[in-house]
Amino acid sequence: MNEQHVAWAPWSGPGHEHLVLREVSSALTAHSSVEGVTDEGRPFSLRYFLRTDSACRVREVELALLGSDARLALRSDGAGRWTDEKGRSLPELDGCIDVDISASPFTNTLPIRRLGLAPDSSDDIVVVYLAVPELSVRRCRQRYTCLGPERYLFESLESGFRAELPVDSQGLVLDYPGLFRRLPSR
Repeated sequence: MNEQHVAWAPWSGPGHEHLVLREVSSALTAHSSVEGVTDEGRPFSLRYFLRTDSACRVREVELALLGSDARLALRSDGAGRWTDEKGRSLPELDGCIDVDISASPFTNTLPIRRLGLAPDSSDDIVVVYLAVPELSVRRCRQRYTCLGPERYLFESLESGFRAELPVDSQGLVLDYPGLFRRLPSR
């Protein structure tokens, strides 16, 4: 088992994420704590758990807000079919393999690793977008382009948002311009 501790901070304002990432036989489990402030200035504290299979397809994700009953749990068969915590089918998410947690740069690692793009190639994907602190769920179209070794262009195909992401050899974001920056590990 390989275990790594990773931390990010927002470029501006208070906040911090501490992620414990474990890899066993190429499957990932992530336990994370995120402290942040919304655009409206409201603080939040999020805990999340995420598990992938050996092909880096998300199989389950759970989010909970501290000091609230707000909780979200989703499961996937790895082929793009999702259910809620009670096992009810969520056909509006059909075809989504990855998740994007708005308060964390970690979820960019999942498609980067799963797609294994060669330099100058790209792929359009549909993800389960999890907005924090609302814990709302929706489909979102995105594109990842490999710009070269350890460098990717992320694009939201709906909003037009773009960011060039330098990553480490594990596909973990080092800098998410204007949003998150990786803190040095000790």
